[in-house]
Amino acid sequence: MSSSNPGSFPAIRMRRLRTASWRRRLVRETVVTADDLVQPLFVVEGSNVRDVVPSLPGMARLSIDKAVEVAQEAYDLGIPALALFPVVDATLKDDSGREAFNPKNLLCRAVSAVKKAVPDIGLICDVALDPYTTHGHDGLYDGDDVVNDTTVEVLVKQALVLAEAGCDVVAPSDMMDGRIGAIRRALEARGFVNTMILSYAVKYASAFYGPFRDAVGSRSNLGPKGKHTYQMDAANTAEALREAEMDIAEGADLLMVKPGMPYLDVLAAVKKHVNVPVLAYQVSGEYNMLLGAAANGAFDRAAAIHESLLAFKRAGAAAILTYAAMDVARALSKR
Repeated sequence: MSSSNPGSFPAIRMRRLRTASWRRRLVRETVVTADDLVQPLFVVEGSNVRDVVPSLPGMARLSIDKAVEVAQEAYDLGIPALALFPVVDATLKDDSGREAFNPKNLLCRAVSAVKKAVPDIGLICDVALDPYTTHGHDGLYDGDDVVNDTTVEVLVKQALVLAEAGCDVVAPSDMMDGRIGAIRRALEARGFVNTMILSYAVKYASAFYGPFRDAVGSRSNLGPKGKHTYQMDAANTAEALREAEMDIAEGADLLMVKPGMPYLDVLAAVKKHVNVPVLAYQVSGEYNMLLGAAANGAFDRAAAIHESLLAFKRAGAAAILTYAAMDVARALSKR
């Protein structure tokens, strides 16, 4: 419809780019694809086990055979990598976390089985002691605190058994000082020159980890004791940049910012500051909140999750660990 007085209308109409789906797709600045996603999986002992995690709707603790099936589906959907987390039997936990560097532990066996069945999917494994300790901390607890340097010695052993099992990316999530350099030196010395290190360089002492700790069984072990002496203070950003710089200098190939959505400003700041890929983790509490709000009718679940992932990408994330990865990849495959 033309106007008899075109001079009275704006020369620039931003809505011209939005009036049809094809126009919006043509000029879209940020896109989420299956290539951007990492699916976390929880593995447990046994066979044919799928033990639902009540605080993480849609997630379950899987025996290795079931984890292999999920890995194959994830690969078929185009997801490049999985993050594997062990649910360690309570009888194997102690104050020293020695099961973490047992080459036949649950996680090492899971890695070997998945790589044998689906060799071209990437596997990311945490390097931290909290699943293996009776006290639930990420390192060795001595007196009133976690000790740094002795913990690093154990983390190096853990990283090596994971690399030997076939893990592609060791991911120190413990926040001990100096552990990246120690792990890199050990990997190089043992010939694991292509094993990547994804450093949880920027990991905050957050209230958003609760459902994850339920899933791996560390919440009750930790009790009221927090992790504030080694994980970052939620109030700080400049400290995040220092952590990122240090871990890159020590040999990290990739960095992680965790949690995700409450820290998008930190993610953007870190990405602007460094020249390595930066990943983000949409942690269990964030995921639970989204699903809970959707269940209460606040919004459409799939639309809200997709929008949240776009936010990670806009902020600079190279990839996103999210419990919704496979659901999102399935939806994308149908478009």
